[in-house]
Amino acid sequence: MGKRLYVGNLPYSMRDDSLNELFAAYGEVSSAQVIMDRESGRSKGFGFVEMVEDGQAAAAIEGLNGSDVEGRPLTVNEARPREERGPRGGGRGRY
Repeated sequence: MGKRLYVGNLPYSMRDDSLNELFAAYGEVSSAQVIMDRESGRSKGFGFVEMVEDGQAAAAIEGLNGSDVEGRPLTVNEARPREERGPRGGGRGRY
């Protein structure tokens, strides 16, 4: 089925094709996306990579988590499902 990975602490110069190339050393990449700010068009410093096989994803986590890319130690782990965002406020109103 494949596995989706979160990649954090990316250099702001990193683009989708460079991210794909980085992970391709560990197996077949079905998608690689650096998340960009809608307003400024600049990288937010993180992205997602989808590997075709689970074993390749595990190898990429093992090989790249903590590795140095342009002076920044990457954070690579299995992506968690996006949480639903509820209303703001946290339930503590003023009296």
